[in-house]
Amino acid sequence: MPIRKGWLPREGLTSDPLGTFIKRTALNPAFTLLFLLLARYTKRGSDLSILHSTAYSRIKALFYFGLVRLASGYLDQKVLDNWTSDEYDWSEKGEIVLITGGAGGIGGQVVKLLAERGTRVVVLDVIPMTFEAPKNVYYYKCDITSPATLAAVGKEIRKDVGNPTILINNAGVARGKNILDATEKDVRFTFDVNTLAHYWTAKEFIPSMVAANHGMIVTVASFAAYVTVPNMTDYGASKAAALAFHEGLTAELKTRYNAPKVRTIVINQGYTKTPLFEGYHNDSPFLVPTLEPETVAEAIVEKVWKGKSGQVIIPGFGVTLTFLRGLPHWYQVGLRAKGENIMTKWRGRQVMDPNKIGEKEGSESSSTVLVPPAAK
Repeated sequence: MPIRKGWLPREGLTSDPLGTFIKRTALNPAFTLLFLLLARYTKRGSDLSILHSTAYSRIKALFYFGLVRLASGYLDQKVLDNWTSDEYDWSEKGEIVLITGGAGGIGGQVVKLLAERGTRVVVLDVIPMTFEAPKNVYYYKCDITSPATLAAVGKEIRKDVGNPTILINNAGVARGKNILDATEKDVRFTFDVNTLAHYWTAKEFIPSMVAANHGMIVTVASFAAYVTVPNMTDYGASKAAALAFHEGLTAELKTRYNAPKVRTIVINQGYTKTPLFEGYHNDSPFLVPTLEPETVAEAIVEKVWKGKSGQVIIPGFGVTLTFLRGLPHWYQVGLRAKGENIMTKWRGRQVMDPNKIGEKEGSESSSTVLVPPAAK
């Protein structure tokens, strides 16, 4: 399954391809420079610049804005990478990628893309693999909410495969209940998988990356890290906490562990067509289109392959959500309330039963079973 290339994404004509077109033209200083050179060094161009002075001044403004944007992006990347460079080997003898929740869905697509390149991939999941994996994919059944179980599986992984150099915290759950209806176990379960498991996998696999000053940690968060709606409060809070985990880890790698070459990436994706969010209502299909799992997986893998720290926001219009908390409250509150119908018909499939979590401390238990959606 090669990376999809083309003018239009799988989702069709939406705000994303239009935004990409604008970035590559109007906001691209190399593109606008061409018009400025024509206006400066050709008679026809000079005549047009005089005749259409307003348009010419706007092209100049776009050129300078594009230069500032280019310089800012360069500075961003250098700071995120701590002004260091590193090399990654994606062959079978090189990197070892560990991904949670990689048996299917978005994680499964990530596994396929990485494995096709020859990279060794370790999958941690509570359900069996939903596709036939090649020999360079290693599957371990593991309840990542249990630190003891994770430690035991970690020993097996190091013995069988080696120390993972790339950690992708992808596993996620949603219960779809409002605050008063959600049980204690519902809420704890959401945070156990979406947030606390990041700490347990970090403790298990990051020390070897720090020792080698080489590696990468990918945190799959969500748009919900920036804005939450009714019946998604625990989910949104857990994803906001995952985003904070990424930010704090990034700072600690530089200031506490002396590992400036260990990269960190955070993924903030919008609604994606997976069984977990079946029945989710999307009321902005043009600005924030419903994503295919393959689209999100490709965005994750392409970012990982670059070997640099950073953030992926997909669809691109979601970048506006990062400014939400700086906007007036009349807009913030209105936007959250407007989303009250998003989860009314949600019937997402669950892969673990929160009521059975912790039955057998330190071992895999009957929590690792498919269960029906949360009751309405």
